[in-house]
Amino acid sequence: MNLLNVDNGKWVRVKNFRGGHGIQRRLTQLGFLPGNRVRIIRSAPFHGPLLLEVEGREIVLGRGVAAHIIVEYI
Repeated sequence: MNLLNVDNGKWVRVKNFRGGHGIQRRLTQLGFLPGNRVRIIRSAPFHGPLLLEVEGREIVLGRGVAAHIIVEYI
């Protein structure tokens, strides 16, 4: 499943990425490494961005990019 399918407040683990080298490089720079834990803090209404906690940092990520992150529940 991708990050968009996760409910607010739930913790998941990054499994993999979909997409080319550019998206993978960008996500890696933001701390989305396979094995890292991620929590959805809040989803903005009207298909707005997601506020996430990744390795103790808060990150805002657009839904288009979030759709490329493959995760699993822990």
